[in-house]
Amino acid sequence: MISNFFVLSPRGDTIIAKQYRNDRGDAGAHERSHTEAFFRKVKFWDDHAPPAFMMPDGLTYLHVKRNGLIFGCATARNVSAVTVIELLNTIARVFKDYCGTLSEEAIRKNFILLYELLDEMMDYGYPQITRTQNLKSCVYNEPIIVDPIGNTSKMVNPKTASASAVHKPVISSVNANGRKSDSSGPQKNEIFVDILERLNVLFSANGYVLNSTIDGCIQMKSYLAGNPQLRLALNEDLVIGKNNGQYGAPTVDDINFNDIVNLTEFESARTLSFVPPDGEFVVLNYRVTGDFTTPFRIIPSIEEVDSKKLEITVLIRADMPANHFGANVTVEIPLPKCTAVASCTVIASPGSGATSAEFIRADGKILWTLKKIPGGTEQTMRCKVTLSQSCTTQIRREIGPINMNFEIPMFNVSNLQVRYLRIAENMVGYTPYRWVRYVTQSSSYVCRLN
Repeated sequence: MISNFFVLSPRGDTIIAKQYRNDRGDAGAHERSHTEAFFRKVKFWDDHAPPAFMMPDGLTYLHVKRNGLIFGCATARNVSAVTVIELLNTIARVFKDYCGTLSEEAIRKNFILLYELLDEMMDYGYPQITRTQNLKSCVYNEPIIVDPIGNTSKMVNPKTASASAVHKPVISSVNANGRKSDSSGPQKNEIFVDILERLNVLFSANGYVLNSTIDGCIQMKSYLAGNPQLRLALNEDLVIGKNNGQYGAPTVDDINFNDIVNLTEFESARTLSFVPPDGEFVVLNYRVTGDFTTPFRIIPSIEEVDSKKLEITVLIRADMPANHFGANVTVEIPLPKCTAVASCTVIASPGSGATSAEFIRADGKILWTLKKIPGGTEQTMRCKVTLSQSCTTQIRREIGPINMNFEIPMFNVSNLQVRYLRIAENMVGYTPYRWVRYVTQSSSYVCRLN
């Protein structure tokens, strides 16, 4: 099916590489040169490189990006691109399950374990065992823990899960400090639930919403011993189908479930029951289209001061409750190629934290970064742009569109809620820890300027 598999760092260094030979012998002998040529092609693509493309060496390359890493493969056969992309996503997920976190350091430190997993997952380039739970009996190496936020040995609030708690591998006899733990001692049973929503919003130059969708999912990571059956309850008034919507009730256009989910009580009580597999898995995916309150409103304006000078103003209004905030916010505004000088000033509201705006000449854009945008506040950025030639209609078209990236913790736009997560049967002495969080992220949050 595939000739070779590789994982590349953000710099293009090969971290993992595995070569497969088949009856056609289409595995290249110069694997390193192939991956270098592939990385150059991806890096210098005019826009974002497509997930599948052909190279002059006659091979078709397919890839996905996860946490800045590139998971890719090559083949000379006419394979199903969707199947291969799904295989690459599965490999990335399995690597994360067994390493605890998906990073360059984690892969380098656990390369023996990961090669062992690859040997079981693929034979001669064809997928074999790809489920985390089924691979456990085939793996004999133990993971080396890599803490993504540094080692934290201090006591934490018992009511709050530490940020690194979810980054544990599914097989581990080591503790958070990377030392061997006592296997005879009690193991902490935990399950993490994430309600993730990614927003796709397009604004007009006047700040009105032209198109808006929400792609959401409920994702879990289980560390429960014995794999007990769970019951997950959603909003009792949840409505499925746009035409069946009731005023004030949370409504999703469509929803699909993992095949492990029992839907017997879903229609009557909006309750799901399932036995969680090991590792990370998606319980359900849902989609919302149409009218909903966007967390941020982008209102731009462009004023032509004289023939070679422009003043660009961007106002961002946080239309969400004051007890929520947007974190790690970046706003990008492409400028014309003939831009000579661009100076920016920021008018920030109290509580916004570190804020800066600058013209990145190499990329030809303004980069506005905000550490935090509290709900109910407004942030303004003004930029005076000097051009090397007189402004024309064509030059004005080169400005924008504005692209915004952000993350809002413990907030979701669709109002889909988890009412409870319980063990289906009463098990004496079995008291698992349940952690639920809501995260809203921008997927494509764009405002047109023309």
